[in-house]
Amino acid sequence: MVSPEKHILSTADLFNWVAAGAIVIMMALTCCDVVLRFFRHPIPGTYEIVGLLGTVVISFSLAYTTAKKGHIAVEFIVSRFSRKAQNSIDAVNDFLSLILFAVISWQSALYALDLRASKEVSLTVQIPIHPFVFGISLGCGLVCFVLALDLYKSIRRLHTI
Repeated sequence: MVSPEKHILSTADLFNWVAAGAIVIMMALTCCDVVLRFFRHPIPGTYEIVGLLGTVVISFSLAYTTAKKGHIAVEFIVSRFSRKAQNSIDAVNDFLSLILFAVISWQSALYALDLRASKEVSLTVQIPIHPFVFGISLGCGLVCFVLALDLYKSIRRLHTI
């Protein structure tokens, strides 16, 4: 049986690959558009599509980056504290981050439902916008699982000191 930690981390890795694929599509689309502009036949909606794919890149790479501790962290002051104080700060930070991303995920889902109800689409190519906002909600929801796992580890470290 796969542990919850391995399942969360493998899902974050899968989401990161989706984000990488979106970057490749963005790059290919942009390059094709630039070449076709030279021949006066640009691809309509390139700017919109690249923007929508940007939401996929950012939201689907967040969990992997969080799991790998790839975000910028300033540890200059915290590194001078005791190990217990450092673990306490980690736990508080994990908890507050978990709350923040839970609210973002929840509000993104509500916003996506509103966009779906109003049938909101992009201006040029008429792509529905709500699936991309649901993607933001899904990506932030996965970040919540990673942060909950980190919070659990931080609390365990506090009890072993």
